[in-house]
Amino acid sequence: MENLIYIPLLFVCMAPALYGLVQYNRLIALRNHVRESWADIDTELKRRYDLIPRLVEVARGYAAHERTLLADLTALRERCAANHGPVSAQSADEAELSAGLRTLLARVEAYPDLKADTQFQKLHAELVNTEDRIQAARRFYNGNVRDYRNSCETFPSSLIARLFSFPTMAFFTAESAVAENPRVDLPST
Repeated sequence: MENLIYIPLLFVCMAPALYGLVQYNRLIALRNHVRESWADIDTELKRRYDLIPRLVEVARGYAAHERTLLADLTALRERCAANHGPVSAQSADEAELSAGLRTLLARVEAYPDLKADTQFQKLHAELVNTEDRIQAARRFYNGNVRDYRNSCETFPSSLIARLFSFPTMAFFTAESAVAENPRVDLPST
């Protein structure tokens, strides 16, 4: 009978440790979901990086006097492909690349032969598809980041997150390169 008194006491002592273990494992699972979803974004971005040189080559043949834009776009692509830093830095680079692609696609309007080129049309369709996949992966990643951050910032799981130094995860905020193409008028030469 004496031993029965220790059972509730043991339960009271073990419950917080068990709860902490469950929360720790939950935070690990959420962190792994964020990392996995970032890998999905990375895969789609690499697909975009592979499309850009082909798109630039096709455009170069029709729009020879757009060399500066094409060179800038190529340099941006290289910088984005080499950036493996924090998500915020990659978001900034990707925003610049998307803006460059939007400018290129807007300037294509001035070249009806290029717009009609079947290779360019295929590349453009592939780029649109890739941009859609990037946006879907971005939404999935940001949803996972939201869940992770909520768990890290709400009590009592925030205690576990701080105790084990779980890192803060940033949202990915890149815009699509093919959404609403602005119209750009080129000067006559």
